[in-house]
Amino acid sequence: MRVSCALLALLHLLHSLAAAPALPRSSPESQGVSSDAILAFVTEAEKSIDALHSVMILRRGRVIAEGWWAPYAASKPHELYSLSKSFTSTAVGLAIAEGKLSLDDEVLKFFPDQAPAEPSANLKAMRVRDLLRMSTGHDKEPPRSGDGMSTEGFLSHPVPFKPGTRFLYNTPATFMLSAMVQKATGQTVLEYLKPRLFEPLGIENPTWGTNHQGITLGGYGLNLRTEDIALFGQLYLQRGQWNGRQVLPATWVDQATSRQTSNGSNPKSDWDQGYGFQFWRSRHDTYRGDGAFGQYCLVLPEQEVVIAITSGVKDMQAVMNLVWDRLLPAFQDGSLPANAAAETRLRERLRGLRLPFPAGESTSPAAASRMGRAWVFPTNDLKLESLTLEGQSGTVANVRLRFDGRDQVVPLGQGEWRSGTLAWGTFPEAVVDSAGAWATPDQFVAKIVYSETPYILTLKLGFQESQVTVEPEFNVGFGSTRPTPIVGRQTPK
Repeated sequence: MRVSCALLALLHLLHSLAAAPALPRSSPESQGVSSDAILAFVTEAEKSIDALHSVMILRRGRVIAEGWWAPYAASKPHELYSLSKSFTSTAVGLAIAEGKLSLDDEVLKFFPDQAPAEPSANLKAMRVRDLLRMSTGHDKEPPRSGDGMSTEGFLSHPVPFKPGTRFLYNTPATFMLSAMVQKATGQTVLEYLKPRLFEPLGIENPTWGTNHQGITLGGYGLNLRTEDIALFGQLYLQRGQWNGRQVLPATWVDQATSRQTSNGSNPKSDWDQGYGFQFWRSRHDTYRGDGAFGQYCLVLPEQEVVIAITSGVKDMQAVMNLVWDRLLPAFQDGSLPANAAAETRLRERLRGLRLPFPAGESTSPAAASRMGRAWVFPTNDLKLESLTLEGQSGTVANVRLRFDGRDQVVPLGQGEWRSGTLAWGTFPEAVVDSAGAWATPDQFVAKIVYSETPYILTLKLGFQESQVTVEPEFNVGFGSTRPTPIVGRQTPK
């Protein structure tokens, strides 16, 4: 019995250690930051942006503030989009340090069998450093086929300019860096980084998509938690050192985060401050990795600060402006006097963050007559065949959607988030957290949060006699965020 108890205690201890945060925590004031200033940042973010999913602020290697807008959560990974590029850059830096690659290696060296029959002089001159600094010589991004990016597609694309002379943001160039690391090391970028970056930093279960050739996407597709982003930023802030070990060469950190090419001259834009090796230079002598719709790893070396943010925003500059306006002035030298009341206010606010639920009532006078019946749709681009509201006493508990012969049930909370999965249109099946309400007696609104991505789908269901109009809308997207409404009719009893 004693042995069993001791074993259980040991297992409990090991579990606690494994689940413990990777970064130490500290009060803001002890690190020279006012809790009220951080609270003002959060308040303004909710007022003027209303689309942040998480924020974590580090000062001198300690987390001084962290919060997730439910249903987003500390334990959930988040799609990073182009913030993935900075991790691919790190793989290149490590491969260079191991003698597997060189900044001056020609791209064609790695793909002799996939080159055009008569490669142009500019393609022959393209080198690793040109891909890293987004100066490949292209006048537009190489196209992506139905299977996504490929090495052949990149190499067959015209190169009208001399590499190194023209900046063009180019996601396929990052994919090629990933392909070169794989050629040079025999491992995908994800496999290569696990023992060299992710494991030393305590980053668990990173996932990263591949193309049809089995090559890590490189320029996007990495999924990590908010704290993992912060760990990565802290490693760069410490010029590659981690727990007394040089995980990444300091010379690489300096090169990757310094200005390697010009990309504009607007002093008010954080996208015109120069570009490094898959890192953006930012205003106020800072740098960052970032991804579509507001995924940020922002490093402020002078202030000893790292800020990790995930979000679903249309205006990424607005988030940067808020950081400069509200947070930058708050970082003071030394420490500040303890302020327990302010710290408590901040912690309570951060602990209570959540996305707003759909506004309305849990039921409506006509709700019962509209539930439990299938509403069918004519042929449409989404392949939505039918919709059924399920529940009791006029309160909707689920929405049943039939797409292309397959039923999917999405649980809906009333003033709470309920978890499920959904494959909507071209979106693959993914984790969702959803809630609903009757906005009016004749309109039901469902808010479906893809809580490991930037995307939120709002479905407005307008009922009129024997028909329903479905109006879908996404918060962000690379194209139209408002698909054409679909009108369906109620099936006979």
